[in-house]
Amino acid sequence: MERVTATYLIETALPVEKAAATLAGEQSSGTFVAVPGETEELKQRFAARVEAIRPLESVAVPSIPTGRAPAAGYQRAEVKVSWSVENFGTNLPTLVSTLQGNLYELAQFSGLKLMDFDVPASFAAKFRGPAFGIAGTRRLAGVEGRPLIGTIIKPSIGLSPAQTAEMVRVLVAAGIDFVKDDELMADPPHSPFDARVDAIMRVINDHAQRTGKKVMYAFNISDEVDAMQRHYDKIVASGGTCAMISVNSVGLAATKKLCDRGQLSIHGHRNGWGMLNRHPLLGIEFPAFQKLQRLAGVDQLHVNGIANKFWESDDSVVRSITSCRAAEPLGKPLLPVVSSGQWGGQAPETWRRTQTVDLLYMAGGGIQAHPDGAAAGVRSLQLWWEAAVAGLTVEQAVAKHPLLAKSQAKFGGK
Repeated sequence: MERVTATYLIETALPVEKAAATLAGEQSSGTFVAVPGETEELKQRFAARVEAIRPLESVAVPSIPTGRAPAAGYQRAEVKVSWSVENFGTNLPTLVSTLQGNLYELAQFSGLKLMDFDVPASFAAKFRGPAFGIAGTRRLAGVEGRPLIGTIIKPSIGLSPAQTAEMVRVLVAAGIDFVKDDELMADPPHSPFDARVDAIMRVINDHAQRTGKKVMYAFNISDEVDAMQRHYDKIVASGGTCAMISVNSVGLAATKKLCDRGQLSIHGHRNGWGMLNRHPLLGIEFPAFQKLQRLAGVDQLHVNGIANKFWESDDSVVRSITSCRAAEPLGKPLLPVVSSGQWGGQAPETWRRTQTVDLLYMAGGGIQAHPDGAAAGVRSLQLWWEAAVAGLTVEQAVAKHPLLAKSQAKFGGK
């Protein structure tokens, strides 16, 4: 029987082999004592297996509380565990319960993080995955050979549908490729979802009719499942091409239900990510997270950005971009969404570190707060990326394009 294999970073006061065996037992057929039904035949078929252990450093202080008396020391290790695919079938929530369930509560561990997992091709093939991914999203947005340049409606909340549509009018005239609702904007009384879609799509459809370019707008449909279905239908009926889902808020099953419809490119916002990842020895790393979202069918996924406004390091961001662009599972890469305190001056380093233009590069304040207005903000990002791909440094880019001096002066010290 084919198997799913997961890699964990663990920390424990026990011998590592014993702790790993506890993990495998808790997450498959075992419990805290032997029970009559767990026969050798059953264990052979359904029990998890510890496939490999790589000892790492020892530490004197536990990374997280265990509920037990302090020990003399704690050992860290990388542990690989596998399960038969028969344990969960093609059921993503049960896969998550297996990979991440009660093991985080085990007192045997003072640190545990799911780093990555791999599934057999036959297992992945049971899921359609992204309907659009990188190539399809590019096709819908009409952008090839460069990053998609995008922005977020700011202020995040408080604008009426008419005010939002007027902002979109300026942005589409300036040549923006992508605009999205903020994750805090869904269906509030001051900006009802249907009215906002009507106002914005009038602008986008009129512009597309005149110019042939249809700007992609990601309307935030995050809500109860029935409401999300209605909002999805509204976008399709209005000629839209994209819906945004706060994937951690609505859950994996709800995300998959919307993705499975396949009519819109799904923009996956990962707000709440720090809760899942920020502690170095607790939670889940992005390579594993993006695989779950890819199996669910998300097309675009947030990865933060170089020199971002949050806690995440540049190395972590680069790993996230790389994992989104990897072929497997399904041979369907995700479009990395670079955001969080971005402006054009981070483009040269982003290009240097990733060597790819398969990005949705988003700047909220970095466009909206440009000294010469949002239209100048769009143009500056386009020029910054032209300079980045040409191999220019920030200083060389400003020398070649004096227009960029204003964005550097405004945002360069932040």
